[in-house]
Amino acid sequence: MTAPKRATVYFEPEVHRALRLRAASNDRSISDMVNDAVKAALAEDAADLEAFDRRKSERSISFEGFVRGMKRRGRL
Repeated sequence: MTAPKRATVYFEPEVHRALRLRAASNDRSISDMVNDAVKAALAEDAADLEAFDRRKSERSISFEGFVRGMKRRGRL
């Protein structure tokens, strides 16, 4: 593992207090908690990008075209 990089992050006072309390109750550091949260967000982004990539060959239809098709099929 490479050496951690330092960054300054500013939290709203209530968010910072909640983080401190949560970190203390779980015997963890705020840095560890923030790192885990950022990794989770990046993992979601990666999953979204994979889903977009899988669907890029699908035919696209406009909202208006979709609604017109619903009306034509008697769904509206």
